[in-house]
Amino acid sequence: MAASPTNPYAEAGVDTAAGDLAVELMKSSVRATHGPEVLGGVGGFAGLFDASALLSYRKPLLATSTDGVGTKVAIAQAIDKHDTIGQDLVGMVVDDIVVVGAKPLFMTDYIACGKVVPERIADIVRGIADGAKATGTALVGGETAEHPGLLGPRDYDVAGAATGIVEADAVLGAERVENGDVVLALGSSGLHSNGYSLVRHIVAGAGIGYGDNAADFGTTWGEVLLEPTRLYTLPLLRLIETIGGAVHALSHVTGGGIAANLARVLPVGSWAEVDRSTWSPSPVFRVLSDIAGSTLESAEGTWNLGIGFLAVVDAGQKDAAISALAGDGIPAWQVATVSTGARPAGEFEQGAKGVDGGAVRLVGAYADGAK
Repeated sequence: MAASPTNPYAEAGVDTAAGDLAVELMKSSVRATHGPEVLGGVGGFAGLFDASALLSYRKPLLATSTDGVGTKVAIAQAIDKHDTIGQDLVGMVVDDIVVVGAKPLFMTDYIACGKVVPERIADIVRGIADGAKATGTALVGGETAEHPGLLGPRDYDVAGAATGIVEADAVLGAERVENGDVVLALGSSGLHSNGYSLVRHIVAGAGIGYGDNAADFGTTWGEVLLEPTRLYTLPLLRLIETIGGAVHALSHVTGGGIAANLARVLPVGSWAEVDRSTWSPSPVFRVLSDIAGSTLESAEGTWNLGIGFLAVVDAGQKDAAISALAGDGIPAWQVATVSTGARPAGEFEQGAKGVDGGAVRLVGAYADGAK
């Protein structure tokens, strides 16, 4: 009797049936992000987006961004919790687009894994879809690739790319910033998705397991460290609409920390001193620093320390901006003023990420109480 034919691809470790099931499990979540502009549904070779709405723009510019979540995924894998990583991805990708004042249109994602576990892939994509919906972004396509032998069965990584649109004369940036502008800090939800190599190094060095109880937080270390990234896109778009041209520049505080990312959106010749005393970094930063035996100041080039975004606004609209953001659930407060006058002596951060930009440094001591 002849032996049943085998599937050589399956023998190599690739399960196409599992991939198909993963797509079925994620379909409803992805479709929930689709408006009438999205054509073709789920599963095509390319996502289709009706661009006729762009005809209403006088001079539309497309904005694009791509990023991943970094080593935060290792913690998700360690505690087998995958439903928040997707929001982190959206935060890292879509919230970069709003920095120039652009409205996001659509996003795609890419998941590479050692083995397709349909429920796990569906959890990841569900998180991406929920985040996309919360930022007004259509998730129009994606790819899940199984890489046995390259990645372990529990390993995966995620990346994404998004496209947005902005009128050419409404682009935000350093050229709009003026002497006397106020720099507002927008509170973060925690670590967001940067500096996790340092986090994991601290936790491992202390012999802490991600399933261990974190006494300071009333939950496990894994849950604390997987706190999803706060999404700022729609609140910031509403802020721009509310106070019009008073929003001059925005900065997403990601890799490099507060000073470096603010410097990128200030004009050459300008400077700002960010006053640490205006806020108290979130407990997670303090606890990790204590465990490491280091200072908060030493992590300023790595962690956001409680500030997820910075907005440079006209000083006369400071209160209106803070009020508008508070109405959207985003705590905001003044941390600096932009100056084009003579710069004080001392070291400043300048030239971050290849941008000449302005000069920024943090001064003073952090507040003790919660902000």
